[in-house]
Amino acid sequence: MPDARSSPKMSPKDLMIVIVVALGSFMAGLDATIVNIALPAIAKSFDVSTVAVSWVLNAYLIILVSLLLAASRLGDMKGYRNVFLSGFALFTTGSLLCGLSPTLDILILSRMIQAVGGAVISALGAVMVTSYLSASLRGQALGIVAMFTMLGAALGPVVGGFLTSAFSWQYIFFVNLPVGIIAIFLGMRIIPRLAPVSPSAKMDHGGIVMVFLALGTLIFGLTTLQGTQPVMGIAALVISAIFWALFYVQERRNGEPLVNISLFSNRAYSLQNVCVLLIQMAMSGVMVIMPFYLEIVKKIPIDNAGTILLALPVGMIVTAPISGKISDVIGTKKPIVTGFVLCAVALFFLSTISADTSVGHVCIYLLLLGAGTGIAFSPLNSAVMGECSVKDRGSTSGLVKMMTNLGSSLGVAMVMLIAMVAAGPKLAEYSAHTLAPAELAGAFDAAFLFCMGLEIIGIVLMLVVKEKEPSGECSGEVGIGF
Repeated sequence: MPDARSSPKMSPKDLMIVIVVALGSFMAGLDATIVNIALPAIAKSFDVSTVAVSWVLNAYLIILVSLLLAASRLGDMKGYRNVFLSGFALFTTGSLLCGLSPTLDILILSRMIQAVGGAVISALGAVMVTSYLSASLRGQALGIVAMFTMLGAALGPVVGGFLTSAFSWQYIFFVNLPVGIIAIFLGMRIIPRLAPVSPSAKMDHGGIVMVFLALGTLIFGLTTLQGTQPVMGIAALVISAIFWALFYVQERRNGEPLVNISLFSNRAYSLQNVCVLLIQMAMSGVMVIMPFYLEIVKKIPIDNAGTILLALPVGMIVTAPISGKISDVIGTKKPIVTGFVLCAVALFFLSTISADTSVGHVCIYLLLLGAGTGIAFSPLNSAVMGECSVKDRGSTSGLVKMMTNLGSSLGVAMVMLIAMVAAGPKLAEYSAHTLAPAELAGAFDAAFLFCMGLEIIGIVLMLVVKEKEPSGECSGEVGIGF
């Protein structure tokens, strides 16, 4: 009799389903980083300010994060296959419109269309993997999806820089077209038709409005807080808190809420969702602050700095699928805690770097941080999805994605805020070229230590979570065929 705890292999059919979902994750990851490097070219092309062109990013993020939960509910109501493929088509169409945009306003509007499709792709990825594949393959499959997401994010700056310099900024959007078309045709052939999980469910329109306003004012407040109008930023954050409270009340009263609040009575479900937020905050914080260290303190050219930063996603790409497969056999808690510990160690080493630290050491620390993040992230997603019932998988998948994207926003904002507070007036002195770059090292140390603190909190929270039996033996769920 075969060992029930051995890690099973995917059938070709299972693998093709995962690849279709992974292509969506790849596009989402690529689009998350490919636009940033082209913003100066876009601003120059339309002859607009940096503040104005930043809404190419902000508008996308606000729509994306706000609609993740609604997209999950729509998948439950209409069926994952049709909604997922429609989202892919919308994302691809939005990409085409972005590349053809004659004005900044039309580009921002096109990005909002693209974001609606992106929300669907992001929200339904995990729930489709969970629904179509057996429980014994969940971690392995989610690891592959995570690897594609990280690969897209890693290639974004490289591909974006090449396309913008060799052709024009429009091509950073056109590059999505062949991937989208291939994925749509593959999906139509590969993804099984399943009956909707909740065909008679109703959309929580009040919840959608509340979460949109809460997230929109939160992102606006965080981006404004560090600018020339901090009072407006604080006001936006206060308004955001009010809308979050109203969203909670709305979800408690609604018979069919976007988020099943009762799920949070499950301690493991709640704490592991927070851990998703924490690990994403730390990774995003490092990714945003590290270029400043490399370019200001180390005086490394921007193209070389981008190459060095690849060490972090490379570490994630290598470990994520392996960790997911291991977690199917030994359970999720041990890999998650191990990943958080490695991240904390890497961030401690990063907090010790200075102007004299070799690039080789920096690459090793970034690689270790990426490896730790990859080890924790796939089992963490699998663990959260394993804590909910079948009918709550859609909303949980959307919630995980929302926590991930919210973690990115909070990580960037908080790390930059910590660095600015630590640097004080020195930052302005540097811009006036009256301060040695090495004197700014303390600000980077504070930022890395803050991220290390986030990882330590994650370790503590995971130690409280009760160990569960691994899903290596199919827990009543079977892989879905044609």
